[in-house]
Amino acid sequence: MRRRSRDLAAGMAVVVAATGLTACGGGGDAESGGGKKLHVLVGAKPEYSKELRAWMADTKKKFKAKTGADITFETFSSPEQEQQKIQTSVVSGTGPDVYSLGTTFTPVAHSTKAFHEFTPEDWKKVGGRERFIPQSLAMSGPDKKHEIGVPTAMRPYGMVYNKAMFKEAGIKAPPKTWDEYVSYAKKLNKPKEGTYGAAVDYSDGFNPWKYIWASTLQSGGRLVSEDLKKAQLDSPEARAAVGSLFDLTAKHKVVDPKSTGWKAPQALSAFSGGKAAMLGMVTPGAVPSLEKSKVKDDYAFAPMPLVPEGEKSRPAGGVPAGTIVSGDAVAVAKYSKNKDLALEYIKLTTSAKEQTSYAKTFGDLPTDKGAAQALAKNDPQVAAFVKAEDAAVPTPFTGAWADVQLGIQNVVTQSLPSLSRGNYDPAAVKKLLAKADKTTQSSIDRQKR
Repeated sequence: MRRRSRDLAAGMAVVVAATGLTACGGGGDAESGGGKKLHVLVGAKPEYSKELRAWMADTKKKFKAKTGADITFETFSSPEQEQQKIQTSVVSGTGPDVYSLGTTFTPVAHSTKAFHEFTPEDWKKVGGRERFIPQSLAMSGPDKKHEIGVPTAMRPYGMVYNKAMFKEAGIKAPPKTWDEYVSYAKKLNKPKEGTYGAAVDYSDGFNPWKYIWASTLQSGGRLVSEDLKKAQLDSPEARAAVGSLFDLTAKHKVVDPKSTGWKAPQALSAFSGGKAAMLGMVTPGAVPSLEKSKVKDDYAFAPMPLVPEGEKSRPAGGVPAGTIVSGDAVAVAKYSKNKDLALEYIKLTTSAKEQTSYAKTFGDLPTDKGAAQALAKNDPQVAAFVKAEDAAVPTPFTGAWADVQLGIQNVVTQSLPSLSRGNYDPAAVKKLLAKADKTTQSSIDRQKR
């Protein structure tokens, strides 16, 4: 999953309009010697740049041996870059044959109508749809007949906690409700010693909205109506969800006051340095850092709490949402002249063997059932995230989702000055949510046209 930009929805609207043009030419590009070249666009991994280069080289070698064709890899470092690539490729009818897509980007890409929808025969050619973990397929398309994405990696979100701190405080198990989360954080809180019960990355461009999304669903609310026709960001459940997140610092005082300026790396650093007892919304990608940290022998993962604050059980209509369906998928451009080679590439890179190797290198979990189960059997940390995936809930499959995500994030961002002073204004939050709701509704209405 990559961070989204404020320009995403507007930019993708241009792509949707562009798909009405007749594309000429074709993807896949030039011949190379006696074989074709497959053009593949993947996300850059700045934290694993060396490993990504090695993976590309190894994949090229294996693909060449299998098909006789070459691969040209191209990387993008932001949603803006991938968005621009889609725009120009759709208009010109040339460009990457295969695109890597984050799960919440897939609905937006699907709305362009620029990607190939997989048939039962296509699924057979890539090894069978049934071999993938069901939750990982939830964002492949609006339904089984209109899927564009083949899941390649899972990044379920969970929480990590300090076992030694829990034991010292007499806490025997991780929290299952948000009330327990707050209660435990208070017991673990030692601000005079510079240690806090929890860590939150309030300034991160990606994580805060997920807390609000999860709490809203757990409370029985929705950010977009079930029929995908109405924005519901300004609901009582959404307002309460924002309050729960903000109250960790404004009311309960269980996080470092400096956390209002933290992004994900700073929050992880606080936990890995033994300065926070709990950290939510982390993925398996945190493991490499934790294994090199001060808490190497003292951390464990668990699913996020599934009952909203103030409740002992989920109210009517509440959803046990612990994590979004998160990860990556690959999609094939409609203009591609190399569809068969694209399917061969997907079959290779999503095989159990290749996904296992990828997981050990980059931390992302396999989407292949057998590969995920094998890793979980031998690694309790992986097992915790595989279990967290059981509580994975897909975000609404709408091209307007970018506005939901950005709108919620803007509520947090605009509230940070107040939070940094230890408070926030519920009336101001309501006003911001109402504005985001209006923008999202406009985007939903555009989708209908």
